[in-house]
Amino acid sequence: MQYYGSDGTATKEQNSAGFRLLAVDPSARGQGIGRLLTNEGIRKAKDKGLSQVIIHSTNAMQIAWRMYESLGFKRSQDLDFMQEDLPFLGFRLLLKNTF
Repeated sequence: MQYYGSDGTATKEQNSAGFRLLAVDPSARGQGIGRLLTNEGIRKAKDKGLSQVIIHSTNAMQIAWRMYESLGFKRSQDLDFMQEDLPFLGFRLLLKNTF
C-alpha cells in the first residue's frame, strides 16, 4: 500500500494490497478483461498472504462497481476521500486465506 498513491487513509492500511487505474479499452469491454485483471490482483494478494484488497472508484465508473461487488468487494466509506472536487469511493475485499 505504500505505493498505492492516493489521498485518504488507504496507504495506512496494514497487511493489504491495492490496485489503481485499472482500465479496459472501450472496444474490448464486455469480454471479461476487467474481471480477469481484477482476479489477478486478488490472486497476487492471496499468494502473498495479505488480509485484504483495497480499491477506489468514482461515480462515473458504477458499471465496474457491479463487477467488484460480484467478486466480494464491499463499499468502505472509511476509505473515501476527495481529490479537488472529485469524490473517490473506497471498496474493500477481505481475503479468506488469512491466518
